[in-house]
Amino acid sequence: MAAPARFAMSVDVEDYFQVWAFSGVIRRADWDAYALRAENNTRRLLDLFDEADAKATFFTLGWIAERAPALMRDIAARGHEVASHGYDHKKVFDQTPDEFRADLTLTKRILEEASGARVRGFRAAGFSIDARTPWAYAILQETGHDYSSSSHPIAHDHYGDPDAPRGSHHVGRVIEAPVATAEVFGRRLSCAGGGWFRAAPYALSKILLDRASATIAGPAIFYLHPWEIDPDQPRIDAAPLKSKLRHYVNLGAMEKKLARLLRAYRWMRVDAALGLS
Repeated sequence: MAAPARFAMSVDVEDYFQVWAFSGVIRRADWDAYALRAENNTRRLLDLFDEADAKATFFTLGWIAERAPALMRDIAARGHEVASHGYDHKKVFDQTPDEFRADLTLTKRILEEASGARVRGFRAAGFSIDARTPWAYAILQETGHDYSSSSHPIAHDHYGDPDAPRGSHHVGRVIEAPVATAEVFGRRLSCAGGGWFRAAPYALSKILLDRASATIAGPAIFYLHPWEIDPDQPRIDAAPLKSKLRHYVNLGAMEKKLARLLRAYRWMRVDAALGLS
């Protein structure tokens, strides 16, 4: 008998001014000059998840958790998983192994102190654990992380490895749980969320998610960001046109579309979908 389909919901808790699409025009040193909107937007997501009886994993920047510790407590109190997204959204392949180890250790401490819950999972900024970082999993294991969801196994101009495994697999004692992809006529397509979900028709996204869940080992993992349900966020006019198109596409329709998706499946935390909780 086939195992029941598993769908895992995840949220990358970062703010609109911290995304890679705008990193060329907004410096990390200037982040505190921007109004923090991630806390209220994440609370709205928590309410949407409650309404759908859905559970999720919140991969959170340490930078956000320092400024919104009560939000971390609320995420854990509502039965969701608090996990690491690194401290300030640096890509793993832009760090040395020692820098990565320090980033993991610092962020884990901040998140655990704020939430009162153990941090077991990690998602790299920009899905940046790949062939350039063969040392990353040993450091994740060393720093007490049980799994990573840092692979997007597709071809993309900013991230991805089209030759990486599509399903969950062990690297040493750490589980790598890639976000969802489907194969159509021999080509891998993302059905993992983010801008892909906002841009695509809902029916197509659901067809691809169903195909992913039927053809990969482990859960079909979906992701989104709090700013994606915030059509009123300030516009970054200095950003390149391509970045603005990707970031702002269909923000106004996202909340309704997400609510529909939440009703379509039984959504789990990533750790639970991997059998870790």
